[in-house]
Amino acid sequence: MVDWNLAVATATRLVRPGPEVSRDEARAIVAELRRHAKSSEAHVRAFTRMTAAGDDGGDTPVLVVDRAGWIRANVAGFRAVLRPLLDKMQERRGNVPGGAVLGAVGGKVTGVELGMLLSFLASRVLGQYETFAPATRDLPGSLTGGGRLLLVAPNIVHVERELDVDPHDFRLWVCLHEETHRTQFTAVPWLRDHIEGEIQAFLGETEVDPATLLERFREAVQSLTGNRPDDGAEGGSRSIVELVQTPAQREILARLTAVMSLLEGHADYVMDGVGPEVVPSVAEIREKFQRRRASGAGRLDAALRKLLGLDAKLRQYRDGERFVRAVVDEVGMDGFNRVWTSPNTLPTKAEIAKPADWVARVHRRAES
Repeated sequence: MVDWNLAVATATRLVRPGPEVSRDEARAIVAELRRHAKSSEAHVRAFTRMTAAGDDGGDTPVLVVDRAGWIRANVAGFRAVLRPLLDKMQERRGNVPGGAVLGAVGGKVTGVELGMLLSFLASRVLGQYETFAPATRDLPGSLTGGGRLLLVAPNIVHVERELDVDPHDFRLWVCLHEETHRTQFTAVPWLRDHIEGEIQAFLGETEVDPATLLERFREAVQSLTGNRPDDGAEGGSRSIVELVQTPAQREILARLTAVMSLLEGHADYVMDGVGPEVVPSVAEIREKFQRRRASGAGRLDAALRKLLGLDAKLRQYRDGERFVRAVVDEVGMDGFNRVWTSPNTLPTKAEIAKPADWVARVHRRAES
């Protein structure tokens, strides 16, 4: 169904080269990012009051990678997460005359398309806690499977130069955000399984009939390009992913959106909370970085962001951080940390927008 090797080859060939650095500079940058990732762990745990289960969360690898390394890591993750869905689609296609030939051709096409998508993203991601990293020999330190923290060195250098900020401060600031994600998953053992369960439920609802999928895809493209009326007030702002889903998938996506808003907003809140003590120029970095997030991109870049749903991700940072800040102001950090008790204490999408409703549900009802 997907030629994964072709996806890697396509993305690696198309991805733009990173900023120019000498070999000695590259070694120094990698070493500094590793030091910052290590020091961030203590800062984040102290601020959040979250401790890895068994105090052993540091055994998840921290990998400093280039853009090609990020591509290989994410293809490995996609293969692991999508395997149940692709197996189901492969089985159904195998019962169709000529299905094997169509599958081979389709796999090549999909591989190229995925490679093009990854080449676009590979130059934009600063770091990533890869939650569903499989055991693989593609990257050092990744033979055990489980989560791992990726820091994309050329992208970090590119942005720090673009913003004209202190590079050492910026690298630590980025590490604080990504280390928060690692702390979230190592301190909350059920979180990974919960998210994976939601993703598999979402994939399980996917229509496997190619004609149905094609028709929905065409409708989505027509809506995004303005060739058909919007289906509701938010129709024109939806991504392809949102437009091709079933009603059941929309419910699952609403829950996933709330969780991702929480995780991203919490990381932004922690990054700025720790920052003033350990990052001297944090105010300048935050101001310039926010301006960069909000700046209008080129028409092609803006279209791709809309197509891929990246605009929604930016809203997750903003809305999630607002939720975390409001809850901490109301009930303190320990009170906020009740959010990690179980899936039932995670905020809903509506509660992300109205933090007081989450406080009322989780705190006041529990105390009554």
